[in-house]
Amino acid sequence: MKYEEYKQLYNDLRTPADVERLSSDYDARMLDSLFTQKTTREVKKRFYMVKNNASKMLKEWKKGRSIMELAEKNRFPPLLTAMFIFLEDGATKKEFWSYVRDPTLLESDETADEVREAVRNDIVYSPEANDRQKERGIWGEDLAHQWLDGQGITYRTEDDLRGTEFTKTPDCLLDHPVIYEGKEIYWVESKASFGDNTEFRFNARKQLVPYTKLFGPGLVVYWVGCLDDLDCPENVYVCDISVMGKKLEKTAEWPKE
Repeated sequence: MKYEEYKQLYNDLRTPADVERLSSDYDARMLDSLFTQKTTREVKKRFYMVKNNASKMLKEWKKGRSIMELAEKNRFPPLLTAMFIFLEDGATKKEFWSYVRDPTLLESDETADEVREAVRNDIVYSPEANDRQKERGIWGEDLAHQWLDGQGITYRTEDDLRGTEFTKTPDCLLDHPVIYEGKEIYWVESKASFGDNTEFRFNARKQLVPYTKLFGPGLVVYWVGCLDDLDCPENVYVCDISVMGKKLEKTAEWPKE
């Protein structure tokens, strides 16, 4: 995706309603992923400011302001807003998330309805959102396996490599290097997030560059999309779901069939 289009889309994703509104023009997984990334970044910036306001929010809530009204006022996700209010009122985190999963545990029907409303309107921190993010990750890894399996490329997964001497392991460590678009690669990493500059820099620092030092050059695939002009570190290559149509060539290191 061109940066100009990405920036406009990023700016347009202000509320869950925007995700729904834009779904006729963009892939739903991509919108969900990008909105989640934007929301979590903004939460990091505002977390302690809103948390420090918890006592005031509790007073307002007890005077009749709803959780949704307080969330909108503080420009903060509904469930995290509710969590701060409940914790300030004496609940533990464990208790709060049990209420989120089952609002009938609450003594007040009115409060239970407010929690249900917060869950419905929080597409980033709700249990359903968490399940959706996990499903997206599994979907991406399945695509990576299909791409490699379909070309007879064998590899070891993270599960296969667990307990080995490696401190970090990619999703697919190839048994032998292959040629991808004229470049030799040794591993493939699957990402179900959108590869913008912030996400890619984080991934590169925490995972991708360390992989190159352990195993050599490799490929990261952002299945829901990425920017066209990412500044890639040496020996790190990037693609999106279009990789499914790209062929790999086995090197001389592969056993003869």
